[in-house]
Amino acid sequence: MAIVKFDPWTAAWLKPFFDEDNWLEIAGDKGLTAYETEDEFVVKANVPGVLPEEVEVTVEGGVVTIKAEHKESKEEKKKKRIVYREGQVARYLYTTSIPCPVSVQKATAEVENGVVTVRIPKAPEAKPKKIAVKAKKK
Repeated sequence: MAIVKFDPWTAAWLKPFFDEDNWLEIAGDKGLTAYETEDEFVVKANVPGVLPEEVEVTVEGGVVTIKAEHKESKEEKKKKRIVYREGQVARYLYTTSIPCPVSVQKATAEVENGVVTVRIPKAPEAKPKKIAVKAKKK
């Protein structure tokens, strides 16, 4: 039997994991995805079953924190006697650091289909700037 060297960079089944366009979709399944675009820093966090009023988002000291808690309870009574009681609590806590200067005052957060999306615009000094290149005068 021959020994074959395994090279992960050429393995066809691993290529989607190293493709930058697929990375967010693959990583997004875990609960928290944070990325930056040219204009903003975006954080998406999974909070299934949580209502918008049960979510708290804070930005402090370069850190985004998302807290959510959803409580459900069911109770069945027969002739003023409890015969069945069930309770369920779902808690979520996500934190991530912000890698660039941002304008926290203009930040927005919304919940849609069980996902909290926080958008924080980058500060003007963090946005890329084009610098004109001139020929040196002799």
